[in-house]
Formats: sequence, structure tokens, C-alpha cells
Amino acid sequence: MPGSFRIAGLFAGIGGIEAGFRRALGPQLQTTLLCESWEPARQVLETRFPDTELHGDVATLRDLPGSLDLVAAGFPCTDLSQAGRTAGIRGAQSGLVAHLFDVLRLADGRGERLPWLLIENVPNMLQLDRGEAMTYLVRELTSLGYRWAYRVVDSRFTGVPQRRRRVVLLASRVEDPRAVLFADDTDGLDEETLRTDAFGFYWTEGRGGLGWARDATPTFKGGSTVGIPSPPAVWLPAGEEGRRVVIPCIEDGEALQGFERGWTLPADLGRRNGPRWKLVGNAVTVGVAEWVAKRIQTPGSMDHSSTEWSGKGAWPTAAWGEGGKVWSVRVSEFPRLEPYTHLLDLLDVHKARPLSHRAASGFWRRLQEGNLGRYAGFRSHVEEHVRVTASEHRPAA
Repeated sequence: MPGSFRIAGLFAGIGGIEAGFRRALGPQLQTTLLCESWEPARQVLETRFPDTELHGDVATLRDLPGSLDLVAAGFPCTDLSQAGRTAGIRGAQSGLVAHLFDVLRLADGRGERLPWLLIENVPNMLQLDRGEAMTYLVRELTSLGYRWAYRVVDSRFTGVPQRRRRVVLLASRVEDPRAVLFADDTDGLDEETLRTDAFGFYWTEGRGGLGWARDATPTFKGGSTVGIPSPPAVWLPAGEEGRRVVIPCIEDGEALQGFERGWTLPADLGRRNGPRWKLVGNAVTVGVAEWVAKRIQTPGSMDHSSTEWSGKGAWPTAAWGEGGKVWSVRVSEFPRLEPYTHLLDLLDVHKARPLSHRAASGFWRRLQEGNLGRYAGFRSHVEEHVRVTASEHRPAA
């Protein structure tokens, strides 16, 4: 179609990047190829992108469609995240990104000059093993002749109440990625504008961390085992006894990532421990991709000073480079500040289920072993929740 924008998505998950680009570009977008190996995610992609070719294994992908404008690759963070195995970029899952560069070299061999490459992953890759993952990515991009830029962003800049920090990396040989990633900046979210009627936290923690978030949830986790969900909990200080500590429903989880409610329904297995929370936890926030797509269409200018990076220690939270040199950039994690959706304005509290007695008891035990969770009223409400839900485990008379 005239003026079309053609993309291919590797490690596509449930299509967060593609959904964001579609939201930004509308009928101008043509998603020509999606590559994803996990069957539940494939079920979602088949439903949400019915006219797109679906390939099952990046390791066997030998070619890319011609005349692409962008290749997206939100490659697995399993070996890079703090919640994962931290095996690094050479881990079995995160190391699959090598196949991305293989297919790019094949495209080069055909004379295809790819305008844009978009990569997304966790900020921990900037420091894990002294930033070995980013070093690897930059080395590969440099060998292919790309100029690149990246920036850590917090998904809350798109207005969703989920504190989710991610690295967005954009590279090109024909365009300037700095005019996309660094064209926007703000002073960040004013925490004082956030409400105190709901707090997200991780009930699976308690000793070393809570993932505590005011008027938001902490970062969703994909979980470590296929099919095991890992939703956060939400503390409602003004809630009813027994419903002050709840788990959001999966539809709220989808909305917290910027998807339409019911987006992952094609993967529903009809049981509580189905794959939908893992699918949502692994996804790219739709609004983040939408911002990138809009800026690619209308690039701005980079007005921020750059400082050549020494190469020592963890990588900067924002940087650009070419020809083997790296410059750090001082920008916030909030390129924009879209209207914020307060957590209780998004959650369907009536569909949220109370945290189970077993989960609450384990969390309460861990909480008492450390000095975390000292926000006024929180500990007493957790203790109350354990007591009130104890009837769940009482044997029937």
C-alpha cells in the first residue's frame, strides 16, 4: 500500500511491539512476519495478527521478508534479569539473540539495507557481568555498520500504573536513532501526585525486597516456570477486612501493559495457573512501542549534551554510539508524561481475588525476618489478612 511501513518481529511474544506500532500507524502498518516458539504466545499471535506469517523458531529462520522498514526483537530476558537465572548473554535463552544478527547478515548478503532495528530488554543487562550483554550487542551492531542509541524508560511515562523499567535500543545505518530516542524528555514523574489508596508489591518476596510501588504495581514478572503465573499483589488500606490484600485479575494485568482486556484470551487453558500471566509478564508495554513508532515517523532533534564514556563499570542508562565509540546522555526515564491512570481507576477490585492464606502466611513470615514493609498500616493489615483467611485451611467438620 502507498506509504506503508513494513515490520517483522522476532521473539514476538504476544505482539506488544507490533500492537504499539499498529496503534501509532494504523492501516499504514504491515506486519509481515512474526517469529515465536512458545505455543500459548503463538495462539495469541494467530488471533491478533491473522494475516501475518508466523514462524516457530528463530534458530531455523533463514530469511527475512524483503523491503522491511524495521525488525523488532524483544529477545528473552531470562538469563539477564534479576528475577531470572542471571546466566548472562551466553545463557541458553538470552543467547538466542545471536540468531537475530545471523539473519541480518543474510539480508545484507542480498543487498537489503534495513532502515531500523529495535531491541528491548531489562536494565540489568547494563550491569550484569560488567555489561557484557550490551557490549555484545554493540559489537555486533558496529560490525554491521549501525549507529545505535538506547535509553532506559519507565512504562509509567505512557500513563499505565506499572513501574516497569526497560532498555529500548534503536539502531540504523541510514537514519539517526538519537532523533527518535532523545527528542523527548521531562523531569520525570512527580511522586507527590500519586495517590495513597493502593500500593503494589510482590508477595513472593519479603526478606530482600518487596518491589514496592505507590499507586502502581511493580514490574510484572514472566515467572521461572512455564505456566506458573507471577502477578503482584495490591494493598488496599481502605479495603474490607479479608480483601485488603488482593491479586489483580488477568484482564487488569493486560491493561497494565497497555493491551486491550482479553488480549491473551486465545491462550486461556481454563485454569488459574494458566499461561496468561507469564505471557503478560514477558510482554513489551504497548505504549512504549507506540511512542517509538510515532517518533520514527516524525523525528525530533537531540538537544542533550553527550559525554564520551570511559567504558569502565556499568553502562550508562542512556547512550549512543558508532564506530566503536560510546557517548553517554543525561536524560530521564520519562521521555513524556502521558495522563496518568491511577491504579484504583484501572483495577476491577470486584474481580480481584484475596491473596490466599498460604501465600499470605509465607509472605508474613518472610516479612518479619527483615526490616521491610514499614509503611504505616501495611504490616498490621498483612497480619490481619493471614488471620482472616485462616478459615480457608480449616478442615471441614
